[in-house]
Amino acid sequence: MKNDDYNMNDIVKHSNILFLVLDALRYDVAQEAFEEGTLIHLKKYLPSTGWEKRYSPATFTYPAHKAFFAGFLPTKTQEKTTPRLFAARFQGSESTTKNTFVFESSNLITALNQFDYHTICIGGVGFFNKKNAISQELPNLFNESHWSEIMGVTDYNSTQHQFELAAKILEQTQNPFCLFINVSAIHQPNYFYFRKEKKDDYHSHKAALLYVDSQLPILMESIQSKGNCFCIICSDHGTAYGEDGHWGHRNGHSTVLEVPYIHFKIEEA
Repeated sequence: MKNDDYNMNDIVKHSNILFLVLDALRYDVAQEAFEEGTLIHLKKYLPSTGWEKRYSPATFTYPAHKAFFAGFLPTKTQEKTTPRLFAARFQGSESTTKNTFVFESSNLITALNQFDYHTICIGGVGFFNKKNAISQELPNLFNESHWSEIMGVTDYNSTQHQFELAAKILEQTQNPFCLFINVSAIHQPNYFYFRKEKKDDYHSHKAALLYVDSQLPILMESIQSKGNCFCIICSDHGTAYGEDGHWGHRNGHSTVLEVPYIHFKIEEA
């Protein structure tokens, strides 16, 4: 089945949902790792050509996730209009199709709450740490949300901690679920996945992705044990490491705007 052939009206209310955001992951790094054959676990879910290159709707975490939850996922690079999987009802939307799940609330998470999904947020970067008003906004959409220092950007084992928590929660979850995880490991600082010196670069960025890949079975084995699941795996934005004088994100450089994307369905065995 082609990705765009999914009718999301047949999936919502009938399937679990996983939304896995690999925060700050660049498309070129993700695709290079795929072509090198080093994404041992992610490659099981990728097509033969690897990641789909898409454009992020924003250049940093907060606005990108606001857009995601309203249904504005990363858009295709070679097409004028990208059909939307989910959409808040909005008059004149050209990207809403017959296969789009349209909801009345302002965001998908609130809509799923109303359909008796158990919605779960496992945070990573600072916009999910709930330490101040802005970092409570996104987590508070969910039925339950979690964040701790060991799941944040400075912990070497952050992804392991995030995925182990997800598996524990899912083991106890009876309702259909929407599990959202903001994976923090690839976001700076990531030098410690490659070197001792406190210097992030393209190589440490890729090493962080390989670390995340190594932990993926913890999550996916748990997901697969719960039956049908529609999965979205993507980045929210990339990161520049000096290209054309650009560093970090919150800028419009291609290393920031071009992100890897995939969605697929796991069928109940």
